[in-house]
Amino acid sequence: MLRLFVMIFALGAAPLLAETRVPTSQAEIGLGFAPLVKAAAPAVVNIYVKRVVQTRSSPFQNDPLFADMFRNFGELKPRVQNSLGSGVILSSDGYVVSNYHVVGEATDIRVVLNDRREFEARVVLADEESDLALLQLEDASGMPHLSLRDSDTVDVGELVLAIGNPFGVGQTVSSGIVSGLARSGGAMGSARGYFIQTDAPINPGNSGGALIDVNGALIGVNTRIVSRSGGSNGIGFAIPAKLVKAFMEQAEAGNTRFERPWAGINGQVVDGDIAESIGLRVPSGIMITEMHRESPFFKAGIAAGDVILS
Repeated sequence: MLRLFVMIFALGAAPLLAETRVPTSQAEIGLGFAPLVKAAAPAVVNIYVKRVVQTRSSPFQNDPLFADMFRNFGELKPRVQNSLGSGVILSSDGYVVSNYHVVGEATDIRVVLNDRREFEARVVLADEESDLALLQLEDASGMPHLSLRDSDTVDVGELVLAIGNPFGVGQTVSSGIVSGLARSGGAMGSARGYFIQTDAPINPGNSGGALIDVNGALIGVNTRIVSRSGGSNGIGFAIPAKLVKAFMEQAEAGNTRFERPWAGINGQVVDGDIAESIGLRVPSGIMITEMHRESPFFKAGIAAGDVILS
């Protein structure tokens, strides 16, 4: 009878546990991410944007041979451009982070929550080089929001979920792992800074959406993919949450322009030849080649010719 009672209790408790627990082990991962998604998805929003752009009307614009040749010919005319993207609510009073390329230079921004509530929004702080923008929802309170994790604690191999609105089909969740850390902006064109790389599928419309860990904390803001075909090939990039936190703090302090730390140095990566010439067993680090006398590195006692390893 005791064994039968235990079995009945276990079967009865299983649905309750499945609804409230987040997977924390390899065995529990088999239960799925439904509890995690239910908790995090309400804080990820769809963003609809209108902006006025200047375009040229050319009789050759649809011609495959002459379109590029006559691209700069024709009269400039204003045109209303509609676009969509994603965003993440960061506070109960309605601060939302997204990408600059989603909301930059917008004339009208409309934010739609998971429960279909709609809010008008304004840009509080934006920075094109970081590809970040912080919005404030009008007359918002009690908003669902995600906590920010220190992205310096993220490790390669961690399980992650990407939540956004790809192709405008509605909120979508995809899973993957952290594939790399501190990826530089070289592969992202004009973007500056470092990125978290993930193989969680990120497609157009996912920009500005959330990259979360298995505890539901935001570790990055999805920004773009690297793909020759334009489709998601498992190489996606997210802006680390630590930069998002700095962005949020500056906005709350009343900054109208994002201020970056200044290094005041130039350097070059230590390759095999440099390592051999200075007696390093393994090529690593950056050698300081030039330094401004007002640089914080100079004040810390570092000089040109020193190699910074970490």
